[in-house]
Amino acid sequence: VERFTDFMVRDEKTRECFRADKLLEEAIDNLILKNPQWTKEEKEEHYRVQRQADAYSCDELHEMLQKYNVKSPSSIREKGAPPNDLTKPFPFNLMFQTSIGPEGTSVGYLRPETSQGLFVNFRRLLDYNQSKMPFAAAQIGTGFRNEISPRNGLLRVREFCMAEIEHFVNPEEKAKHIRFNNVKDTKIRLFPATNQLGDGEMFMSTIGEAVGNGTVNNENLGYFMARTQLFLEEIGVNPDKMR
Repeated sequence: VERFTDFMVRDEKTRECFRADKLLEEAIDNLILKNPQWTKEEKEEHYRVQRQADAYSCDELHEMLQKYNVKSPSSIREKGAPPNDLTKPFPFNLMFQTSIGPEGTSVGYLRPETSQGLFVNFRRLLDYNQSKMPFAAAQIGTGFRNEISPRNGLLRVREFCMAEIEHFVNPEEKAKHIRFNNVKDTKIRLFPATNQLGDGEMFMSTIGEAVGNGTVNNENLGYFMARTQLFLEEIGVNPDKMR
């Protein structure tokens, strides 16, 4: 429960709330747009900060907001007045809290993900599969998140329907997949953590090469990454838009 949080800031005058990392990302975009004369290297220095925005600690995020002089985006202020200042970031729990039972003394939370049900019932699923691994389970259901800034779209809303498949494998057997050779030549666009925090460049690779050089951890993971890519391509998703 404690970890399902985002950092939020509040307008010191209007008390409106905003997600801190998104304000930092938007401020960097605006700064780069205002400085078209910058070299690629100068822009990359700021893009590197932008890519790490959602990974900063509270203090680190506050430091960056100060560095980029981020102000409140609220339009509620006197005409001609400068933008309002923001508070220091603080954690905001995204899980909806509720009371359970007629007395209301037991605290519960609406699930923010559907996957918990599969993990909680793992033993029953394993027994159902005659204690054999690997096996997969699929489910569909509703999740709830108390988003700081919900938008009119498919992603940042407070109630949404999710469908997923979880594939369970013995950790000692994950290095190999019996059908990996069927997909090893599939080309996918990769954006590993080292590049996200480094040059920000994506690159194309076959899944076989990616597993071989350690970019993708093991054949089981690589197999399902490739199968997912092939499925999305088959239903018409542009592979250039995937990573």
